[in-house]
Amino acid sequence: MPTPQMSMSESATDAQIAGNLYLQTNELSNHLIHYHRATDGTIAEVERIPTGGAGSGVFKPISGQASAPNAFEGAASVILSPDRRFLFATNGGDNSVSSFGVSADGKLSLIDVKRTGNLVTGPSGTAKSLAYAPASNTLYVLHSFGPDHLRLMSVDGDGRLTPRSEKHTVNTPGKDERVPTMAVLTPDGQYLIVGTTFDQLPHANPDGSPILWVTGDDGRPRSIASNAPDPDGLAVFGVGEDGALGEASFQDAGCGSPFYPAFLHDRPDHFVIGAAVGDGIVLASIGANGKITTGPLVQIDTSAGRPSELCWLSVSPDDRFVYATNFGYSSLSSFRIDGNVVSVAQDQASPRVAGDGTFRALNGTVSSGPSDNWLCPEGTFLYQLFGNASKLVGYAVQADASLVPITEAEIPYNSPQGLAGF
Repeated sequence: MPTPQMSMSESATDAQIAGNLYLQTNELSNHLIHYHRATDGTIAEVERIPTGGAGSGVFKPISGQASAPNAFEGAASVILSPDRRFLFATNGGDNSVSSFGVSADGKLSLIDVKRTGNLVTGPSGTAKSLAYAPASNTLYVLHSFGPDHLRLMSVDGDGRLTPRSEKHTVNTPGKDERVPTMAVLTPDGQYLIVGTTFDQLPHANPDGSPILWVTGDDGRPRSIASNAPDPDGLAVFGVGEDGALGEASFQDAGCGSPFYPAFLHDRPDHFVIGAAVGDGIVLASIGANGKITTGPLVQIDTSAGRPSELCWLSVSPDDRFVYATNFGYSSLSSFRIDGNVVSVAQDQASPRVAGDGTFRALNGTVSSGPSDNWLCPEGTFLYQLFGNASKLVGYAVQADASLVPITEAEIPYNSPQGLAGF
């Protein structure tokens, strides 16, 4: 295992470089960390580039915890344009977005930084998830807190950003504090799908962890997890030729807290949903009219405690396997897809990674707070953030969908968000 942050010349020659990997530190002075990825899966840090914006640091806006991993309860805060000319990153602390040029060798140059238009009203903003429509050069910026969850930006040919005036919400009547998690475009660019996790902002336990149950008007306990049971956890927006969004339709995700929608590669009308409170995944499809159809929820073994907070997903290039991060279990699970049938391949696909013992998940277990993951295009290596362990860990993917650790790098404590690469 190579020493974290060693130079590329110490770990691999140029001929051994297979690709590039990026994460954002989300520190108060936010930076992008760029790694080279070698053909054997090992990684080495190349550069740290300021984004020109502010992250939230170790503060977690969702729960108000002074220090905790997974600050924004979301995904895709760092993305690449399909042609790999540009990289975009949120700056959650001040609600801004940074654009970078990407050179042939993967190195970054800051082009622009622009505010999304949502004001910061507390210790931190909450800009988090990004989606980019190349047909209209439109960037969609999702915020944890509303009411203006979605803001739009135009991207010119040089990567400069222009905020647009549109504002969109995923709130519904009686649910005016919804917490969305991730925005993703359908492969044909016709719809934008937004996942959610809570129907209202969670109150905090004494340790700062969120409370998932409240007393309803009928005096009975009611979950604040979205789509549990109200069948409205996915917001689907039609996308116009100019990138403008239509009115949202709210649809059943078939699971509690539909955190992460991820599309298959060879069946572009099919996608999987990571269920943060449902403890598994759902295989779904979207029709030409934007109507979503879901299959059954396939759950992992939850004997270690519920919820597992299964959130972030990576789909293998051949669509046969899905790798899912369990925030509460400090490890990953894997699933097998055979046609329209989903099954668990490995309940625990990777060894647990220990944190520093200061953070507990919703199920009460001590967690290292794993969040975003990224699977390389070859499907041979997967990389996982462990914020409370201050580690980025790389795994070799095995034929049985298990994951063997092969490399790691030191990252800032608790704050990092987002993984993207090529």
